[in-house]
Amino acid sequence: MNFRFAFTSTISSKRFWSWTIVGVIIYLVPVVIRYATGSIIIPFLNWPGYWVDHFIPGNLSEKILVNMFFPGATGAIAGEIFTTHYKKQQLSTKTLYLSRFVGAMLFVTAWSFFQFFGYQLKIYMSFSPGSNLFESYFVFPINYLIATCSIFTPTILYIIKNMFKKIIKYVKVS
Repeated sequence: MNFRFAFTSTISSKRFWSWTIVGVIIYLVPVVIRYATGSIIIPFLNWPGYWVDHFIPGNLSEKILVNMFFPGATGAIAGEIFTTHYKKQQLSTKTLYLSRFVGAMLFVTAWSFFQFFGYQLKIYMSFSPGSNLFESYFVFPINYLIATCSIFTPTILYIIKNMFKKIIKYVKVS
């Protein structure tokens, strides 16, 4: 059990980088749409459309969709890979999901620090005065809730991927 070996193995893992890159791209898509349209409202991702108190943002559907991949699932994969290399053995189901949970929480915490300090800089969007470029710290609790659920994102995607493989194999045989 070597922390340094597990860390370097995680950082050099192709699986970790593929999840990270895809997660960041998914995270950036709404940002690019906002800048391209010049509006902070993205109609199909803006549900419920209004803030519920300070803790539930008006773009809750976007937040769930985006945060399920980055930082949630990206951290979950990092935690899984790290634990696998740290223990140097196949993980039990309980250990797998616990390591995913810890990884997701660490990534969300790091991302929340980044968002918090960015929010304090008060960088406002040029096309929407008064709209900070970074997230308000009021939504951090919901980020942690989404990250808790995002430990299942890799499993769900692998199940869907295997279903498509079986369907394609069945269609080719027929």
